[in-house]
Amino acid sequence: MTEIIGVSIPIFITLGVFAMIVLLRRMENQERLKMIEKGMDLNLPKKENNSGSALKFALIAVGVGVGLLVGNLLDVYTPLKDEVCYFSMIFLFGGLGLFIANKMDEKKRKNNNNGDIS
Repeated sequence: MTEIIGVSIPIFITLGVFAMIVLLRRMENQERLKMIEKGMDLNLPKKENNSGSALKFALIAVGVGVGLLVGNLLDVYTPLKDEVCYFSMIFLFGGLGLFIANKMDEKKRKNNNNGDIS
């Protein structure tokens, strides 16, 4: 029984991701059709260039790496359970990395807005 579950999990995940992509594309298409029916300009709602996503990913990855390292140190040198050490440190340092990335992005946007005004 567990073999069937182990084989079916990747299949269900793949099907779920595919269905999500198809539904998102379909909703975008319906949104565009509604905008055309109302006579709206399709060039207006362009998504802004999100250059901070690479920075966020990098800082989260660094945070998770540091969290694994600190979790390993806690596992070896303290009597805490290994699951507690690893998961708590991964979430703590991953969140810290995301927080730092957001602060850096806010500072960048603030500097860009101040430069545009003057």
